[in-house]
Amino acid sequence: MAPEQWQPEVRGPISFETDSWGFACSIIEMLTGVQPRCGRSVDEIYDAVVRRQEIPPIPSGLPPAVENVLLGCFEYDLRSRPLMTDILRVFKSSQNSVHSDGGWTGHGSRILPDKSSSGYTEWFLSKEDLKVDDVVRSRKPPNSFKPENMDVPEGRVVGVEHNTEGESFVLVRVHGIHDPLRVHVSALERVTFGLAAGDWVRLKEEDRRHSPVGILHSIQRDGSVAVGFLGLETLWKGHFSELQMAESYCVGQFVRLKANVVSPQFEWPRKREGVWATGRICMVVPNGCLIVRFPGRLTFGEQCSSFLADPAEVEVVTFNTCPGMVKKYQHLEDLHWAVRPLFIALGLFTAMQMGFSVGRKLRGAKAKKLQSSVIQKDGQHVDGQVAGNPAWLPPSMANMLSKGTSAAAGR
Repeated sequence: MAPEQWQPEVRGPISFETDSWGFACSIIEMLTGVQPRCGRSVDEIYDAVVRRQEIPPIPSGLPPAVENVLLGCFEYDLRSRPLMTDILRVFKSSQNSVHSDGGWTGHGSRILPDKSSSGYTEWFLSKEDLKVDDVVRSRKPPNSFKPENMDVPEGRVVGVEHNTEGESFVLVRVHGIHDPLRVHVSALERVTFGLAAGDWVRLKEEDRRHSPVGILHSIQRDGSVAVGFLGLETLWKGHFSELQMAESYCVGQFVRLKANVVSPQFEWPRKREGVWATGRICMVVPNGCLIVRFPGRLTFGEQCSSFLADPAEVEVVTFNTCPGMVKKYQHLEDLHWAVRPLFIALGLFTAMQMGFSVGRKLRGAKAKKLQSSVIQKDGQHVDGQVAGNPAWLPPSMANMLSKGTSAAAGR
């Protein structure tokens, strides 16, 4: 079973690509004689497939194209898997493959950008069939909520080219640029009625049976759409006029429940003060369900480290949206559980440093005061000696006193 089949209304939707997963399992059993994960319990298989996202071992010695398509069938995100038409084409192209001298010859496969460079699998990219007069724009990076550094902000396809190596390019006319741009099809996405596959959308008329916010999987040139909504086991089919753009979410963003949410659909942790905790999105399911972890919480053992969230019930939290220094510090605590102990340790260290500094100043002031007192006492002692002995007075005063004494004696 594919990951989305375990909880289709939560981790779905179930689609044609779901069959690709099961087909690959059957092929591995045919090649090896053993079912994938044979001998494991249901709970162990669930943990391997859904939680740890493990891929069954692919038999070695297969033609590269076959091995590649089997690996694609086990992509966790169903949108990145090949369709059955893609699998059939690969198997047909490998019928005449011959293994000799440690390698395969005679197999054919079209060249598509590597996932490491584009961020998308070749099967995801192959589902976009661009034609003349299509409106296109630069493809957003995966897990990105807005286009960045767009070479083609928006343009119209005026030509399609195919080379001998199976690569496809299109000529795009962009407003303000005289000559059409020649761009690889993998770098573009089709925009129809202002929407493109992967956009976050919201139903204009909400249905209580499922979340009103979801992810657009496809939009046809006639305006018909297929959307993944949390709460539905399969794709929702309708017309683009029933949708409107919604706030986008991506991996790495911090979110918390909205203030008006009293009883969320899924369990959500609280802080010590009783307010809803803030977590970080670690995965976005194809139906828009958010898998959130809370780095600000220290968990032990079997404690749940990740939670599910309805995108309609959460809001993005950033430093810019936190009013005042107190809220900003609280958000800083959400980044990692070690922030609070670190600040406490830093505060204690700072207090100790200040204590040592104040102590040194007090000791210095006391020493100066004691020295001043000693000097003052020494001065008073000198004054006493001067008052009892005329020899210590200035010469003129001593002479005056001596003359006065002699005159008194003469009388």
